[in-house]
Amino acid sequence: MAICIGIDAAKVVHWAVGIDGAGGVVLDRAVENNPAAIDAFISDLRALKGDVVIGIDVVGSFARFIEASLLAEGFALVHTPGIAVNRAGQGFAGGERKSDPRDARTIAELVRTRDLRPVLADDDTRVALRLKVGRRRDLMQDQVRRIARIRGLLCGIHPGLEQAFDLCCKGPLALLTRYVTPAEIRRAGQARIVAHLKKTPHLHGGATLARRALDCAGTQTIIVPGEAATAELIRELAAEALEARQKIARIEKDLEGILSDHPDAALIRSLPGMGVVLTAEFLAAIGNIGRFSSADALAAAAGLAPVQRQSGKRAGWRRAYGGDKVLKRVFYQSAFCAVTQKDPLSKAFYDRKRREGKHHTQALIALARRRVNVLWTMLQRREVFDPKRNAA
Repeated sequence: MAICIGIDAAKVVHWAVGIDGAGGVVLDRAVENNPAAIDAFISDLRALKGDVVIGIDVVGSFARFIEASLLAEGFALVHTPGIAVNRAGQGFAGGERKSDPRDARTIAELVRTRDLRPVLADDDTRVALRLKVGRRRDLMQDQVRRIARIRGLLCGIHPGLEQAFDLCCKGPLALLTRYVTPAEIRRAGQARIVAHLKKTPHLHGGATLARRALDCAGTQTIIVPGEAATAELIRELAAEALEARQKIARIEKDLEGILSDHPDAALIRSLPGMGVVLTAEFLAAIGNIGRFSSADALAAAAGLAPVQRQSGKRAGWRRAYGGDKVLKRVFYQSAFCAVTQKDPLSKAFYDRKRREGKHHTQALIALARRRVNVLWTMLQRREVFDPKRNAA
């Protein structure tokens, strides 16, 4: 008889509930997040009569220790996504009530009644990938907000300069670390601006950038109230943006080194559109391809499989709104890259979908879904992408 365990993971105290095949509770207890308490919990699991399957709502993060402990002891571990737990909990008596024991019981019921994806043991390479990818994502999100803030401030005091430059590039940011207002740029002149830009490593085209900045400064003579304070804040944000660019570049270099040790990286990167960052994000998101029994399962996890909509006499399909957003973005972005880089097969598929009447986004989603099949097959067969094969 199978015993289904649900664990509601937390930073300090996990809660575990076990039920048997008939739904009767056989275990209900708190588990502190420390080695001694988890060892005692494992002993209790060993004492249960039957095959134990454990569901957990958090993978990695603060649940990494208990996850690793259970996998090391040979227990079968499956993942119950938090959104599934929340929605399933509303179907039980009490509806909106929320507590750790209640969530753990809901997880146990999902393990008993649903076919959930397994959680497999990670090695050092996968953990390093996941940490580096997460750190890069945080830096990129902060950088987007920072650049938007610089644009808003600069547009208020020197709109011509904001419109003339792409502030995502290194050169304009280097300029803004010192020269912001029209008066500052005019006083500095061409030679001083170029000399300042030369202090930034690997920056080319400083003379052209300086001339464009002087042209913008020459068209504005008005001094905006609060200009000096705004310029000081822009200089600070621009310096932070340059530093963030360096950190992101170092992480991407580290990712390339980590991928060289991953057995699947070379296979994935052979698919057009899958560069270093997208390959790392894909591997960090899936963990182990063995978690997905088919390409359809992988597409469903990414939210790229169509969803049936049927009610009465009406029936149809619609695009899925759920799924792993990171995984969906990886496939969508790689499809976009393959099309823009003029990969013949991807471009031909995209053009065919456009001729069928699909708009740009629909055609890219269809291409992303097709690439799921290709990538899953490559990993199963351990073969690099071959554009000459008919299946491609």
